[in-house]
Amino acid sequence: MPGAIHAEGLVKTFGDVRALDGVDLDVPEGTVLGLLGPNGAGKTTTVRVLTTLLRPDSGRATVAGIDVLAQPHRVRRSIGLSGQFAAVDEYLTGRENLTMVGRLYQMSARDAKRRADELLERFNLADAAGRTAKTYSGGMRRRLDLAAALVVSPPVMFMDEPTTGLDPRNRQALWEVIEELVSGGTTLLLTTQYLEEADRLAHDIAVVDHGRVIARGTADELKARIGGERIEVVVHRREEITAAQEVLRALGRGTVALEEHTRRLTVPVVGGAKLLAEVIRDLDARGIEIDDIGLRRPTLDDVFISLTGHAAEEKDSASGAGNGAGNDKDTHDAGQAGGRKESAK
Repeated sequence: MPGAIHAEGLVKTFGDVRALDGVDLDVPEGTVLGLLGPNGAGKTTTVRVLTTLLRPDSGRATVAGIDVLAQPHRVRRSIGLSGQFAAVDEYLTGRENLTMVGRLYQMSARDAKRRADELLERFNLADAAGRTAKTYSGGMRRRLDLAAALVVSPPVMFMDEPTTGLDPRNRQALWEVIEELVSGGTTLLLTTQYLEEADRLAHDIAVVDHGRVIARGTADELKARIGGERIEVVVHRREEITAAQEVLRALGRGTVALEEHTRRLTVPVVGGAKLLAEVIRDLDARGIEIDDIGLRRPTLDDVFISLTGHAAEEKDSASGAGNGAGNDKDTHDAGQAGGRKESAK
């Protein structure tokens, strides 16, 4: 049985750019799917198709059991959306923005105001509730937009890089809100480039690159694909790098990687803490001074680099085109605002 969010063979092109090239997704009810990928990979385009803001060239999708192409208005009444850019009315106060959204969802004036005050408090905006949104900082606008997506509690939520621009405190607060929503049965598709965010929140992760899903699994399953533990050594003197490489090559189980500018050496190992102690003894015996040494397990950053060839937050050379219209701020904001209002009809 298809999940709360289900897609098969989604294709979307913008001119010569194939933004989606056969995307398949399935998100079981009450879970979080983390959609990871470099800029231009197709994450935002996927979200816009699933939220009815774009029509795919081919493929099919259902959200909350409703066909995205056949019944877009029903889909909009069943979802919440927070896009990459804050879609708030700059000339309304924070409270008025949230109250307006509540009224569009046909809440009573009293209930809409009460819900607005709850969300303003939750997102640390209560002190600015009476100020117009144009006086808000970028981070405050982002929080207000996220609050607007939560005025009602739809069964399915889409959050497109929701914590971009948030400071660590407010990012943590949003994570707690997301965990609360999901524990209550909400299904969430979350796109992010903060890999610790996906590691904490997502039950399942799909890595997208060049419009295709190139890997899928839990965080632990993806980490297991690239091997086990690694020892990292930062050599104090550059002239001792070669000698340190010899030590690690003898004790490790693979190629010794070197970051020249940081003097950091990394090698896959088997043996954990016991082997780490042996490495330290051998380095000391050869008089090699080190600034740092440690044993670590693979992270999602390692997975991302292994799968895509670069870190998650680096700019992809095709980033301007890969997400198509989703990278144009005015187009995206207008589309998002329209989608939010349509969902209340």
